[in-house]
Amino acid sequence: MPHSHSRRRLALAVPVVLSLTASLGLLPAAASAVPATTPAARAAENGPNLSYVVNTRTDRRTIESVRREITRNGGSLVAGYDGIGVFVVHSSDPEFGARMRAVRGVDSAGATRNAPLPAQSTADMGTPKALSAQEIAAAGAKATGGQDPLEPLQWDLPAIKADKAHEKTLGSPDVTVAVIDTGVDDTHPDIAPNFDRADSVNCVSGKPDTTDGAWRPSASESPHGTHVTGEIAAAKNGVGITGVAPGVKVAGIKVADPKGYFYTEAVVCGFMWAAEHHVDVTNNSYYTDPWYFNCTGDPDQRALVDGVTRASRYAEKKGTVNVAAAGNESYDLASDSITDKASPNDGTPSDRVIDPHRCYDIPTQLPGVVTVAATGAKGLKSSFSNYGLGVIDIAAPGGDSTAYQKPEPPATSGLILGPLPGGRWGYMAGTSMATPHVAGVAALIKSTHPHAPASLVKALLYAEADAVPCTDPYDINGDGKVDAVCEGAKNHNGFYGRGTADALAAVTW
Repeated sequence: MPHSHSRRRLALAVPVVLSLTASLGLLPAAASAVPATTPAARAAENGPNLSYVVNTRTDRRTIESVRREITRNGGSLVAGYDGIGVFVVHSSDPEFGARMRAVRGVDSAGATRNAPLPAQSTADMGTPKALSAQEIAAAGAKATGGQDPLEPLQWDLPAIKADKAHEKTLGSPDVTVAVIDTGVDDTHPDIAPNFDRADSVNCVSGKPDTTDGAWRPSASESPHGTHVTGEIAAAKNGVGITGVAPGVKVAGIKVADPKGYFYTEAVVCGFMWAAEHHVDVTNNSYYTDPWYFNCTGDPDQRALVDGVTRASRYAEKKGTVNVAAAGNESYDLASDSITDKASPNDGTPSDRVIDPHRCYDIPTQLPGVVTVAATGAKGLKSSFSNYGLGVIDIAAPGGDSTAYQKPEPPATSGLILGPLPGGRWGYMAGTSMATPHVAGVAALIKSTHPHAPASLVKALLYAEADAVPCTDPYDINGDGKVDAVCEGAKNHNGFYGRGTADALAAVTW
């Protein structure tokens, strides 16, 4: 299956070409002394207006002091998350990050982008393959009693025993999954019955926007978040597809800007919103721009890791299980080195060799996050899926080329079917599509064990997974060459983690 090195690594995957993401980035700023000029004078130097995160200690004295220093150093405060010590700031002073790093009580500070506000970037590449009216009718004719019309095309549901789980329960409406993504079309007939408007928000600026409908994508924006949402909780209502957990609630947290970038300030806002609104599970089918891998030796990239780590950990402490996609570049995330060709994707990308043990894909590689690899219709690691012993926690259907992994009839495509904005349905693939399967299973576990803390939900998720041994040799395209090497035992390896998610076990244990 050929790969397209497009802008959004975890975004879209279309029938023949996967649309993969890169990240945006910032060149490291040099350390600087306390300013000798005024903020106004420094702004007059015509530096680009950028967004920053400033991470501090959380005691009140430090918080108040840093707020004053932000203004004194030419920053404009957008949002402050005092509970985790993260400030979102705009500044046109090119030395703002370095100046703030010299402030007492500041642990890290850095710019979240290269491109000035708003980001200047190209549109998403690749679109999902929408079903035609004829395909919808043909699928509906094959639906058996109790199936939604398009369910015969969903080979992914029996792959995780979700069809059997639905005979026992559809999940509890007291459980909410938040989709941190490109936005959700809550008017779609498969999504509307389970949509939670009160817990939905737009976090693109780094500050919650609760305007009604602000969580929706515009007509020109990616359908990614809508597709993911339907995979999790499309209602079993006689329309379209069926979600993994079709009885739970789902909320939309929009964090991608109109050009499709997932900036740090938006991701921090998304996790904090989920935490404060007692969301049970978050789905994170993206990586945080601007860098594919954020190296903690770089002061800007360190600040991005710091900020998102604080927010995701805070959410987990509040009871949220955070589930994230592993990525679509066939990288071994446990290797000694990886060549990152995409970063920074809002500047001038260059080939840089990084150590994935010190340079992190966030939130994918953050502690506590459930990291998901993708499998195809034959249950093998998808040709594009990242992998790595000790990094991958669990696997789930994310689709693959039908030429590599062809599903059993009546399913016809090796990709994953889900809703698209405007009342349509279509196929997509990627670890982006695997992640919502795991988020859905986690929601079923929470439905079955309503008082379970996040740690127990994760433990059950792993314990209930169906162990899958390493595929050895792994020659997915059959050309006689090994495409990836799997390490580890049957119940814990680099391709499948603890195994394939099991929805039936989630509702019977």
